Amino acid sequence: MTYFLKRLSEKRIWNKIFVQRLSEPLHLNFISIFIFLFGSFRKKVAYDLVLRPQHAYSILEAADQAKERGLKTISVLEFGVANGAGLMNIIKIAKKVTKVTGINIEIFGFDTGKGMPAPLDFRDHPEYYTTGDFPMNRDLLEQNTKNNATLIYGTVKDTINDFKKTISPEAPIGFISVDVDYYSSTKEVFELLDSKPEHFLPLTYIYFDDITLPHHNDKCGELLAIKEFNNTHQYRNISYHPFFANRRIFKNADWVKQIYYFHVLDHKYRFELERNRETNVLDNPYLNFEGNKKQFN
Repeated sequence: MTYFLKRLSEKRIWNKIFVQRLSEPLHLNFISIFIFLFGSFRKKVAYDLVLRPQHAYSILEAADQAKERGLKTISVLEFGVANGAGLMNIIKIAKKVTKVTGINIEIFGFDTGKGMPAPLDFRDHPEYYTTGDFPMNRDLLEQNTKNNATLIYGTVKDTINDFKKTISPEAPIGFISVDVDYYSSTKEVFELLDSKPEHFLPLTYIYFDDITLPHHNDKCGELLAIKEFNNTHQYRNISYHPFFANRRIFKNADWVKQIYYFHVLDHKYRFELERNRETNVLDNPYLNFEGNKKQFN
């Protein structure tokens, strides 16, 4: 609560509230007051009342999917930790998700620990980012994340292959936050996505932080990396779900447009021809037959 109130003292937060929140229907904002005061964690996630809702939504959805598949643990990854506000938020949310779902969550944060490396060329958006940006207070962050997250130091290309060897199908990856700014670094992150299919949930959530500014486009940065990945992979696809916003109560928030789905098309779940469930039957209000729930009297 203290951190939430502190955030409300920032001018940019009020600008965000005005543009993304108060532009929504008045009755939804009114209901939100009661949800904030008395609602469950799930309700607060549904009403975007958890700090960094992109984390809350994705981790909760991944945990629910894991529970449905009989798993006990999932892995959550953040690429681009910097001073760790996002990672510490993930830790806090993960504890609440575990309490609600019973799913354990292993958290990994990747960062050089020294700020950003040198940009490659125009594709890395040097108009926005450059060498040394976003350094880390390493000792302080380690003290505050100890026993709750594993920090992995070094460039992505120097650490990703060793990490891939440690992934277990018993704790598949369910959510990835990509905040590495550069096209070149994002390409290196995507080497992770070539791991064995069982190392992911069939539908894994990815949040892309750096796709919102005016100069971001699909010939540079994270958007170019996404396009190239999809063009070179037959059974893996990173896609924005065009109806995702329709499923949210609040639809104007930027983060809704930053959530992508990583489809693992070669996952065994996609090939299970028999499902342990009843046959789907469509109702018809114009016919009278057994099991029809919508028939006229």
